[in-house]
Amino acid sequence: MPGNADPVLVCDSRMPTLYAMHFDSAIGQLTLASSEQGLAYLALPRANGRGFAGWCRTHAQYDEIKQDEGANRLAVEQVSEFLAGDREDFDLRLDLRATPFQLEVYQAVKEIPYGESVAYAEVARRVGRAAAVRAVGAANGANPIPLVIPCHRVVASNGQLQGYAGGLELKRRLLTMESTSHPAQGALL
Repeated sequence: MPGNADPVLVCDSRMPTLYAMHFDSAIGQLTLASSEQGLAYLALPRANGRGFAGWCRTHAQYDEIKQDEGANRLAVEQVSEFLAGDREDFDLRLDLRATPFQLEVYQAVKEIPYGESVAYAEVARRVGRAAAVRAVGAANGANPIPLVIPCHRVVASNGQLQGYAGGLELKRRLLTMESTSHPAQGALL
């Protein structure tokens, strides 16, 4: 499978230009936005939350938003390959706008292998804050780049699916897709 390098994580508070686009994927219409530093935002279909405009108000101080497919071409290709089951890892530069704690959680979540699931409590332990299970859940809920930062791989300690921006049915579909590629990991479902 292509792509196994760690993305560069950048968090610069100023974003002179944001390049945004919508595209139709295997799971519905997605919204992508990138800065010069990398992919900054990916919205799933039927995502709950504040949406792109709310994310921009909270996290992106920008001078201009341009509709630009070229700036997001590589992200579109890799997300499409992932959803087709042809990619397990992403090889994209990322521009994550998050708190230091959220960045730690996203790094821990990014390290969960394709086809595996980890409990929120385990993610909390991995970031050195075992008692911060709810904070890990909140960080996962605020993940601006689902799929690339695979928060769908985080489940409750009892294996139950909890919370996902694209809805629990999409989370179930993603985990099933991954477990089908790695049958030994499919025991949670």
